[in-house]
Amino acid sequence: MNIYKGFDDYSCDRAACVTTGTFDGVHVGHKMLLQKLAKHASQSNLESVLVTFDPHPRKVLFPEQEGLSLINTLDEKLELLESVGLDSVIVQPFTTEFSRTTALHYVRDLLVSKVGMKKLVIGYDHQFGKNREGSIENLKEMAPVYDFEVDEIPVQVVDDANVSSTKIRYALTDGNVKEANAYLGYAFFVSGKVVSGEGRGKGLGFPTANLQVAEDKVIPKNGVYAVDIVMAGNQMKGVVNIGNKPTFGDQLTSTIEVHILDFDDDLYSKQMRVVFKDRIRDEICFDSSDLLRAQIAKDARLASDM
Repeated sequence: MNIYKGFDDYSCDRAACVTTGTFDGVHVGHKMLLQKLAKHASQSNLESVLVTFDPHPRKVLFPEQEGLSLINTLDEKLELLESVGLDSVIVQPFTTEFSRTTALHYVRDLLVSKVGMKKLVIGYDHQFGKNREGSIENLKEMAPVYDFEVDEIPVQVVDDANVSSTKIRYALTDGNVKEANAYLGYAFFVSGKVVSGEGRGKGLGFPTANLQVAEDKVIPKNGVYAVDIVMAGNQMKGVVNIGNKPTFGDQLTSTIEVHILDFDDDLYSKQMRVVFKDRIRDEICFDSSDLLRAQIAKDARLASDM
């Protein structure tokens, strides 16, 4: 899969079959559309091209709205898109200036002139361009003028998929990782670097790694989860505690503490991926360290059987 840093970077001799959007999560609904795109492209000897944006447009258009968390970082999204079988992905920098691009300019001067679009695969409710002025009706009007076809994904197909990036974010922030995983078609994961912590886990007999992840990454609801840890090509079972460690006094900043089962090597500064399988319990304030230690041992036994 070829990755291009914007329309000006794109270069291909073949005409293109295109779709466009943010595709946060690359969930089962996204994959359905992308597989249709790839099939159309293959049948017509076209380049299958996804145009996406970084940062997420809402971060630029509504900077006063804090707290937009994303299912994937850009690198994670590109990794997931690689598995779909696309030929090319254009990651267009989304700036205030770019947000002023009219629907006509976007279609005529970017998708048609720069990318060579001959077919556009798009959802029935897709809106684009300055102030979201462009619609599926506009695209159908432009198609014969600028010599491309529009393949509209109808409402019933979208509704049958019963999934959206927003629905997945809500499931994760409610702690329903199994539901989120069903919508995604894969297990939700976070990736990051191990940073120094307070060392309390080791004192309890269950050493933990304090994981630092991207600031705008959606994090599941506080609690304890059964997970798989992927590190240096190896996969191991583990337990993750997300929260404020109330047994030791409430902390303002929530942390992600990872305990790998049957593993006690130094993890500081290493990169790891934490793959969420199921939620075990809420975060609890225990009356003593001994009670906490006993509960962690129980959590670890549950995680080892998952």
